[in-house]
Amino acid sequence: MLELRLVQGSLLKKVMEALKDLVTDANFDCSATGFSLQAMDSSHVALVALLLRSEGFEHYRCDRNLSMAQDKIADFEMKLMDIDSEHLGIPEAEYHAIVRMPSSEFARICKDLSSIGDTVVISVTKEGVKFSTRGDIGTANIVCRQNSTVDKPEEATVIEMNEPVSLTFALRYMNSFTKATPLSNTVTISLSSELPVVVEYKIAEMGYVRFYLAPKIEEDEEETNP
Repeated sequence: MLELRLVQGSLLKKVMEALKDLVTDANFDCSATGFSLQAMDSSHVALVALLLRSEGFEHYRCDRNLSMAQDKIADFEMKLMDIDSEHLGIPEAEYHAIVRMPSSEFARICKDLSSIGDTVVISVTKEGVKFSTRGDIGTANIVCRQNSTVDKPEEATVIEMNEPVSLTFALRYMNSFTKATPLSNTVTISLSSELPVVVEYKIAEMGYVRFYLAPKIEEDEEETNP
């Protein structure tokens, strides 16, 4: 038996709003520890991982592990969606740079840059994090400097850096990720040259939504390195 009850039903609606444009079909996995989802977008470019821990629910009961949306025998002899339920291994990794900033500011930056270019270069140095784009009508650069002395922690920009990093990503995916902004006041962006970026929105003490996206390879690099 599976029984779930949330104090704020709007939370689940916000989660669905955050995922619906990126993922069309997915399994929800339920266990004694919580409610989770892992899926790729239709182009197999981006990955999303969701976790809602059992202790975050007002009432949570799951007597056995369930994967919702798998094939089941029904009186109507109808076949439910056949969705790949195999989970991808997401190893824990150490990142060259981790940026924590207001989620609304990150959403605004991605939206503003989209009016100029299709990609964003995220560069992290000791001076701060820079978001850059280039298009037919010009270029744009937005720099966010570290600021951890503000009165409200959710308004701070905090940078942890082991070494500088500069990577390019598709803005359409970044804008899709920002649909999760209503879930959290802050967003954490983890970057490393050998790994996909991780854009994480924490859902209070309940869990998180994490988006993974591989960096784009610049055309000039491809031309010089056939």
